[in-house]
Amino acid sequence: MTWTPFSFIVVNLARQIRAGEITFSGVNSTLPMIACMLAKRAYAFDFTYINVAGGVEPQPVTVPLSSSDPAIVTGSPAIFANQDFYDLCARGGLDLVYLGCAQIDAEGRTNVSAIGSWENPKVRLPGGGGAAVMLPTAKRVVTWRTDHTPRALVDQLDFVTASGNMTALVTPLAVFTREPRAGSRFSLECWNNATTPDEIARHTGFTFSVAAGAQPAKPITVSEQQALSSLDPQGEFAATVRA
Repeated sequence: MTWTPFSFIVVNLARQIRAGEITFSGVNSTLPMIACMLAKRAYAFDFTYINVAGGVEPQPVTVPLSSSDPAIVTGSPAIFANQDFYDLCARGGLDLVYLGCAQIDAEGRTNVSAIGSWENPKVRLPGGGGAAVMLPTAKRVVTWRTDHTPRALVDQLDFVTASGNMTALVTPLAVFTREPRAGSRFSLECWNNATTPDEIARHTGFTFSVAAGAQPAKPITVSEQQALSSLDPQGEFAATVRA
């Protein structure tokens, strides 16, 4: 199968999940939410999924339209209060957290505060929310962008909202990874076979190395494709993601 921007992002977000982990998706995180639901259907291992609405192991019949959709907690045997999952993360109890960003740099620092100067921004963004707590305290944090441009993947952030344990960045073109330690930079782990590392470099605002053994992403498996098709049978979510 040829990757689409949607399938490449969702499947490679899902592939970040490991057996036995406690995994969390944040506000307005539809693609990670789909990735977690895909992993439940496609992978032969168990993990615990918690979302920002407090749902623990939800079983929605359809993909929730947003993190405010009541469907996001359907079937949950328990509901976490907002302060509880922040507390769980601060105590080292969240293994993998998906957090979005407007800008990200080579060291995995993110900006969700302002584009332009803080005093006179071009765009005032929603702010960090839980990022400042969760990015430094979760064991691993993964982010994504539906575009891959120097405007989002920047050499220097306009504002540093949060930094810490960012370990992967997934875009329609590539998967970057880094070790969760200060000063560590992203390296190119794998890429969409419709592009090349040189083309990715031209679309990236920061410089990066190519990881040892890096290669095009492994093709989508039959179980991944079946799960993705069952979650988005009409292609409604896929239509929202373009490279």
